[in-house]
Amino acid sequence: MIDRRTVLVRTGLMALSIGMFPRIAFARAETDQRFVFIIQRGAADGLGIVAPVGDPAFAPQRGLLAQDFTAAARLDSTFALHPAMTATLELYRLGQAQITHAVASPYRERSHFDGQNVLETGGRGPYQLKDGWLNRMLTLIPSGKAKAIAVSATVPLALRGGIEVSSYAPANLPDASEDLLTRVSMMYDGDPHLHGLWSEALATRELAGKRAGNQDRDGAATGGLAARLLAPAEGARIATIETSGWDTHIQQRGRMAANLKALDEMIGALRSGLGSAWASTTVLVATEFGRTVAVNGTGGTDHGTGAVTMLFGGAIQGGRVDADWPGLSAAQLYEGRDLRPTINLTTVIAAAVARAYGLDPRRVAQVLFPTQPTRSVLAHP
Repeated sequence: MIDRRTVLVRTGLMALSIGMFPRIAFARAETDQRFVFIIQRGAADGLGIVAPVGDPAFAPQRGLLAQDFTAAARLDSTFALHPAMTATLELYRLGQAQITHAVASPYRERSHFDGQNVLETGGRGPYQLKDGWLNRMLTLIPSGKAKAIAVSATVPLALRGGIEVSSYAPANLPDASEDLLTRVSMMYDGDPHLHGLWSEALATRELAGKRAGNQDRDGAATGGLAARLLAPAEGARIATIETSGWDTHIQQRGRMAANLKALDEMIGALRSGLGSAWASTTVLVATEFGRTVAVNGTGGTDHGTGAVTMLFGGAIQGGRVDADWPGLSAAQLYEGRDLRPTINLTTVIAAAVARAYGLDPRRVAQVLFPTQPTRSVLAHP
């Protein structure tokens, strides 16, 4: 077991619509660094992703959900990784994955809507802020030719705000013929506003490829699409990707394994698709809150508190699990049911952004999380 008093917490840590093309939103930002925010909507079970198998209370508390980790790969003496996450395990062993456990935003209730609002706005509570922390992050980066994108059904709140974002909605339409594209280009040629927008749409269509496929259901396809938009010199630099299906109230084992496999394939596709740009990439994976420690009567778990946050990329100094582990015995649980959070999610985000862009952590904390005390953002609670 990890001794809480001696643990070192190092968390200082677009397009023309083609088939099932996701909405892509652009905003301006100039940087060679890539930053990808993957949102796990539905409250992902951190204990089902990275399990504290070294905690003697883990197996008794988790019951059948503990079975997935019987022969799972150990990350250290306490934690094991779900066997569906093979690409993640490789990255971890390469020092390109950093996991933070028992982490949570300042939100302590269990509403998906409110929790996701706090996750994306960076507020101290729900609906305190109207813009997203990722949009505010753009104000810290010099304006230029590079873009920020959202690869999702809608533009997530995390990317909405004062920095202008244009979006390209999906549509189940057949491919437009080259003749049609040429005629539309000629029609817009004399329009000073639409000509620029159309030209950008065509350029991004070329980057994304003629066929995107069903990105919402295929993790590898989504990761590959994002990589095609992020990798080129003229491509995007910041991206958000939404994933869903993490609200596992019923029959969690099979659903969790499928979700984690898709997420793992997404990460792997990002890595392979970015090529040499992976070395300057940071990928953040986070959810609104965790799930209950105990299994419910339908083989699932209910809304909880503490969760897992993951960072990936060649820019990550990883290969470790950061945790001020609170324990899973009944007396150690938050409100007698949840993993007790001991690390602030904002700490992880602020540290990752500051490290990726070489920024002052205090300034990052003030801009990204303006309603939260800077000390609480920067310091381990």
